[in-house]
Amino acid sequence: MTTPRTEHLVLPGVLTAAQAAATVRALLAVQRPDGAIPWFRGHHLDPWDHVEAAMALDAAGEHEAAARAYAWLARHQNPDGSWYAAYADGDPDDVTDRTRETNFCAYVAVGVWHHHLATGDEEFLDRMWPTVHAAVEFVLALQQPGGQIGWRREADGTPVADALLTGNSSVHQALGCALALAERRGEPQPEWELAVGALRHAIGHHPERFLDKDRYSMDWYYPVLGGAVTGPAARQRIAADWDRFVVPDLGVRCVSPNPWVTGGESAELALALWVAGEPDRAREVLAALGHLRDETTGLYWTGYVYADRAIWPAEQTAWTAGAVLLAVAALGGHEATRAVFTPERLPRGVTPACCS
Repeated sequence: MTTPRTEHLVLPGVLTAAQAAATVRALLAVQRPDGAIPWFRGHHLDPWDHVEAAMALDAAGEHEAAARAYAWLARHQNPDGSWYAAYADGDPDDVTDRTRETNFCAYVAVGVWHHHLATGDEEFLDRMWPTVHAAVEFVLALQQPGGQIGWRREADGTPVADALLTGNSSVHQALGCALALAERRGEPQPEWELAVGALRHAIGHHPERFLDKDRYSMDWYYPVLGGAVTGPAARQRIAADWDRFVVPDLGVRCVSPNPWVTGGESAELALALWVAGEPDRAREVLAALGHLRDETTGLYWTGYVYADRAIWPAEQTAWTAGAVLLAVAALGGHEATRAVFTPERLPRGVTPACCS
């Protein structure tokens, strides 16, 4: 196996070149020969985390492996443009959750735009555009009159109108990337432009349109990470709940007030801090994750119950490692990663006339 490229994955106090290379090799080892990237071998694959791991591989220069991950999605997309919520170890013939979640399906647009920016591969873009287009259409079919997007379709096809703030914030970023792809191809999508503007207005001004998940740290930082809340408002949002979710020197609580910090949420908060223009605090959050790193495998434990001084659950997921690598890549100057997470570098769509 070749040594992964790590020039954008080195951050003093967070990752050395050798550590970054070990993490990338571990991600490559999790990936199946058919391109699927499950949480870990023997566990399930979900489409969102599959894409996050593929993006980390692109940040490390492992473009062929990332392309195989996107090809897996293209091959196994459902006729309505969706993917199922979970596949056993990435086996498309062994679906363990037949619901179809909107944010899971939308995220392919972020990964495809990221891969294109990292490689300049126009043929890849041509191959993947129908996949992205169908996925976005599936997602927008669940958009509600208030701009928010319903959570999912049940296994029998019944739409769920209830909207999740974290998921909608992720969809907001995905729609921006989808519009960037459309612009690149010269195929305007005016309905998408209206959809993303309405969604951003709902996220920024109508919290009552989303289910109350205030206990979860993701609902705190994801509107910033997804680019729906920007500038001073983003920094104010982060400051407002900092003490409720951040445990100094350990990381970020997944759920308040539980004494449990998690690697994925901590890395994502670091990326949100970078998006909000606070790279120093982002670096501090990432540095705190050292206690979750397993130097033997190069991967990260999912979480730590600090009240009991116990690792829990006892699993090392590809998506946790992927989140860490993407946060480090943004701080380290990886251009493609910075581009997909910088709100000003993505199309913003059209703000509804009533809301401008």
